[in-house]
Amino acid sequence: MTSVSVAEPVSVSVLVGQIKATVEPAFRTVWVQGELTGVKHHPSGHWYFALKDETAQLRGVLFKGSAVRLAFPLKDGMTVAMRGRLGVYERDGQTQLYAETVEALGAGAQRLALEALYRQLKAEGVFDHPKRSWPRIPHGVAVITAESGAARRDIEAVAGRRCPGIRLDLIPAVVQGTQAVDALVQALAHVDPARHAVVIIGRGGGATEDLQAFNAEAVVRAVAASPVPVISAVGHEIDTTLTDLAADRRAPTPSAAAELAIPDLAALQQEFTQAHARFQTAWHAYRTRLQDRWQRVAQHPLITNPALLAEGYRLRWERGVERWDRAWMTWVERRRQAVALMAVRVQALDPTAILGRGYAYVTNAAGQVVTAATAADTVQVHWHDGTVPYHR
Repeated sequence: MTSVSVAEPVSVSVLVGQIKATVEPAFRTVWVQGELTGVKHHPSGHWYFALKDETAQLRGVLFKGSAVRLAFPLKDGMTVAMRGRLGVYERDGQTQLYAETVEALGAGAQRLALEALYRQLKAEGVFDHPKRSWPRIPHGVAVITAESGAARRDIEAVAGRRCPGIRLDLIPAVVQGTQAVDALVQALAHVDPARHAVVIIGRGGGATEDLQAFNAEAVVRAVAASPVPVISAVGHEIDTTLTDLAADRRAPTPSAAAELAIPDLAALQQEFTQAHARFQTAWHAYRTRLQDRWQRVAQHPLITNPALLAEGYRLRWERGVERWDRAWMTWVERRRQAVALMAVRVQALDPTAILGRGYAYVTNAAGQVVTAATAADTVQVHWHDGTVPYHR
């Protein structure tokens, strides 16, 4: 580092250069935590911000090359820990942090991890599988909750009030603490489709930290993969966990979940009574319509007077016979006229018919007609009333 005599004034750039040469080698690696403020995301991909605590503030930058490793976007008010180095920006003479990695701290870190898990499961379609339904009267209901918890008592109370005959199988599980995740996953593995038509999984209300087992990835995946429909009833109505999103139905409380899974026997009996009454009314109306229809059929003229049916056929037969007779007589008359005409034509062609008017014809001994005077010496002259031989 170049020293400058205090007796001689130095330029700003020289002084800033001395500061830079002093600070940067001494703070090549720093690890600092604080609250983000003034966060700006530049279109180039760089992040600019300030890191502060109760009494101090430090400007900083996260360049694009390091920002690609961020698991979450930076936001004002977020508490983070950053690794990087200190540098002096000569143009402004500002000391600033050049961050390389960023980690969220406290509740913010938990929230960010939950958001990241939600995005991952959402992208995989865990929350978007077709929601299943269960029978109106299930043959059995599995209840996964703490054995001595209020949720169990609430569910059993609702089941006893609504329909005591439906079997409830308690599959006890720890619902908070370090063992809760494994316990819930194992409990879901004991669900048997042959015995259970639907599953209620949940617990009573509690602090947000007490519900974290129901945000665990293993539990969420086990709920989504359950062989029977799942009703999630975690915490109070205002609480929402990832298990609620993966389940086939979400209930605001364990009691509400029991009301969804178990039918109300009194309501079923009332529905049966109403359905029976509707059936009786419909059956009576159907019988009445059927009787009316048969009465109309029985009163039909063709039933009361069957001769009407034959009358129609008789009239059609008589008209047919009449048409046949007329056609036959017409045909016979036409044939008679044709024969008479033919007889007239034949008679006109008879050579002997002209002899009656004074004509005669001559034939030789062979009976051939003679047409010349020199044809033969002996001929026969034929008149209308006889034949006379002639010798020349």
